[in-house]
Amino acid sequence: QVQLVESGGGLVQAGNSLRLSCAASGRTFSGYAMGWFRQAPGKEREFVSAISKSGGSTRYADSAKGRFTISRDNAKNTVYLQMNSLKPEDTAVYYCAARAGSTGTSTERTYDYWGQGTQVTVSS
Repeated sequence: QVQLVESGGGLVQAGNSLRLSCAASGRTFSGYAMGWFRQAPGKEREFVSAISKSGGSTRYADSAKGRFTISRDNAKNTVYLQMNSLKPEDTAVYYCAARAGSTGTSTERTYDYWGQGTQVTVSS
């Protein structure tokens, strides 16, 4: 089992930044690729970003490219999502997820463990 706890969400004005963190406990964090997803009100959950278990490979949704950066610190069992130039359409609950594989994917069903989510609200 892997337990995931997100933090760092909040209310910010458009154009500002937030850094989300996801702390993992349980099995060896470095053995899992990690992903970030989000779900806006009334919408399906969608992929945001993913990182390989080593941190050497990342991928982003088009909506996140150039503004968001995913990273991980395996010594701290934590994955981060740095979000810059936030827009109102980034408002959502953000979830981190872990999968027992080398690389992160954009497909929800490939992830084995999920956190409870953290709310991000961007005001215009």
